[in-house]
Amino acid sequence: MQHAITAPLKVEQVNLPGSTLGISTKAMLIGLVTIGAGFLLDLMAGPKGLYHFAHAYLLGYFFCLTIALGALIFVCLQRLTKAGWSVVVRRLAEIVAGTMPALAILAIPVLVFMHQLYPWTHEELVANDAILLGKSAYLNTPFFLVRVAIYFAVWIFISRSMLSLSVRQDDSGDLALTHKAERLSAPAIILFALTITFAGFDLLMSLDPHWFSTIYGVYVFAGSMIGFLSVAILGVKFLQSRGVLRDVVTVEHFHDLGKLLFGFTMFWGYIAFSQFLLIWYANIPEETIWYEHRMSHGWGWVSLALLFGHFVLPWCGLLSRQVKRAEKGLVFWAAWQLVMHLVDMYWLVMPALNLAHGQEGGPGYAPAVHSGFPLHVLDALCVLGFVALFVGLILRSMRGVSLVPLKDPRLGEARAFHNF
Repeated sequence: MQHAITAPLKVEQVNLPGSTLGISTKAMLIGLVTIGAGFLLDLMAGPKGLYHFAHAYLLGYFFCLTIALGALIFVCLQRLTKAGWSVVVRRLAEIVAGTMPALAILAIPVLVFMHQLYPWTHEELVANDAILLGKSAYLNTPFFLVRVAIYFAVWIFISRSMLSLSVRQDDSGDLALTHKAERLSAPAIILFALTITFAGFDLLMSLDPHWFSTIYGVYVFAGSMIGFLSVAILGVKFLQSRGVLRDVVTVEHFHDLGKLLFGFTMFWGYIAFSQFLLIWYANIPEETIWYEHRMSHGWGWVSLALLFGHFVLPWCGLLSRQVKRAEKGLVFWAAWQLVMHLVDMYWLVMPALNLAHGQEGGPGYAPAVHSGFPLHVLDALCVLGFVALFVGLILRSMRGVSLVPLKDPRLGEARAFHNF
């Protein structure tokens, strides 16, 4: 529904106070120090080749990257559909997606530790492995680096373009900027779909290059949306606790964010079950081995935690309209799903450490480093470090920028939005 435009917004309603912005530098410093501590901890642990640190770094990094990617596709979808309700929360998504240049720089250590992460970088292993040899035209270091560069070039171009067009309109009020963003959104979504799919294949699925799944990229996309929507709900509540967006984002907007979180929770469960079911009843060894690694050596409990914690419980919890309109209820499930998204990323990345040389059933990818469920303080250091660094980057990006598109033509519609 659309009603008359309400009173003009005040500066304190749409800009962070200086005290909050000062947190950004401290958060980034804490993040870098914490990740560095993880590096030193693994370095001092003995001659293990930093295999655990490489995987823990990828875990923390990809967790934050998926949130930024979820924000990016959220922005593109709102622009493409010319949505009115989301205008008051769209700037937050633009800012989160706008961290992509920094995330591109933070991807460099992943490339540095390719030898520890990806078995197909071992030439001697590829030469004696028929499967890896057959995939070598795609899985080789030069082509991998080119693809990663293309992914980030696309993501940076889309994210910076969307943020720039939106911020420029705050000054000029030029309606043509809205039309330009809407026209850009259609090809941007196509490019996004291709890049997130192949990035999932390259950065995560190729940790176990014997295994493949054509639905894997969609799985990563579903998790990205859950991650961002959870952050959006928690982020807006944090901003409101600081006196920002308090009268701008209402229970009606939280209701819609909750509906999207519920919808993508169901979508994630559908994709996860579809992938598992097809592989389970085909029962082909080269396909089932990926799940075998995640159902043995302690990982079976993590798989069950994802089934019930990431799908069944939040699906039931978010089903009610009252929960999505209740502040404490929605914040609880957003925080819950963000934690479960992290568990999901852990489940995707860390079992690769179990592909150690000499382990029973292992393909002999790497020197022996771990067997079983590798929960370690190093994982916590890298994850907490990246979370602090990512929060600092977001807060820094908010500096001097209105958190609401002040002259967006649909701002009045957004402020008067009401669910039936």
